[in-house]
Amino acid sequence: MNPVLTAVERKLKSIDVRVQLVMPDGTRVGDDDPEVIFTVRDKAALTHLAAGDVGVLGQDYVEGRVDIEGRMRPLMAAAAQLLPGTPIDAARGGWFTELIRRVTSVWRHSIERDARQIEFHYDLSDDFYALWLDPRRVYSCAYYREPGQTLAQAQEAKLDLICRKLRLSPGERFLDVGAGWGGLLLWAAEHYGVDATGITLSRNQHAYVSRLIEEKGLGGRVRMELLDYRKLDESRPYDKIASVGMFEHVGRANLQAYFDKLRRLLAPGGLVLNHGITAGGVYNAQLGNGMGEFIEKYIFPGGELTHVSHVLENIANGGLEAVDVENLRPHYARTLWAWSDALEDRLEQARQILGGEQGERSLRAYRLYLAGCAMGFEHGWIALHQVLAHALPSGRRDELDEPADLGYPWRRDYMYAK
Repeated sequence: MNPVLTAVERKLKSIDVRVQLVMPDGTRVGDDDPEVIFTVRDKAALTHLAAGDVGVLGQDYVEGRVDIEGRMRPLMAAAAQLLPGTPIDAARGGWFTELIRRVTSVWRHSIERDARQIEFHYDLSDDFYALWLDPRRVYSCAYYREPGQTLAQAQEAKLDLICRKLRLSPGERFLDVGAGWGGLLLWAAEHYGVDATGITLSRNQHAYVSRLIEEKGLGGRVRMELLDYRKLDESRPYDKIASVGMFEHVGRANLQAYFDKLRRLLAPGGLVLNHGITAGGVYNAQLGNGMGEFIEKYIFPGGELTHVSHVLENIANGGLEAVDVENLRPHYARTLWAWSDALEDRLEQARQILGGEQGERSLRAYRLYLAGCAMGFEHGWIALHQVLAHALPSGRRDELDEPADLGYPWRRDYMYAK
């Protein structure tokens, strides 16, 4: 018997997910009542399965060398068990493909290149994203304040949590960097009365949010601009700034310049909240067994992650002081599974929206991306940190003998008041 096939059969028997393998000649091995079926069109994919190269196997699926039947939850449970050793052993043993420590980082994040990369992801199809996001189309980690909350409720709780952390007040100038489909921008304007500016590099998002602003009659104090953050005017600083799900696109080599820019955009006494995906504890600047290369190629070209310790270092070097740090990793795992389940329930609608061979490739990529990232957050390979910061105090030491007006409360209670 083929030794590779023998190795695959041994692996399939060792996991607690019912998996069946269909070979190019129609031979079936594995469970007779499968939860997941792998149909191998190219024998090279069998080698990737035997080696536990999950990311490469994902590319095989997107490119049609492997077909997968079954929902994503049992598939990801199988994938986690197919990795060599435990997930943590795999991370520490170098099984993860390097994604972000690249000497080309600066080159990869020019203004023009970033614009093309954002369009690649966010301008795929508004109708496609509407299938599996909440009604506000918030495409970032939700906050499950209460155990029984729906995705929509948890996204509203997240929007409000950010506004509370920033202590938004009526009339303040608020900037939303990477405003997406406008969820936070409009929530802050409608519930906290701020004068709000959002920026995006996505033409679809810009058009969509501009229509919402007009429909809601908010044109006098809310605006959405098609603009790179590096081009923001610094002559009129903002009282409060939020950057949600955006700094992952900045690039490791540009983090210092990014936080320097936010500091220059911030008015004295102002607050900035950075909400973004960070590398997990065993990540070591790498992402699980080829998943990094998979995400880079099919989902987020140019996306880079870094550990929160490096983020905090860059924040400090940018003249900002981190005053609150919160890891929402479990919340993002649950968010991603909610997105994944919603997409799984609407696969045929998604195929009709995306259409054609390229559309099928995109759909396959997103199925694996959402579920794979959910698994990554569950295992701690990646995390999600909200970092609240303000400008470092500039007074002399003798001026700080009396309790200072910090610009935010001395206790965290205000963030969670109902």
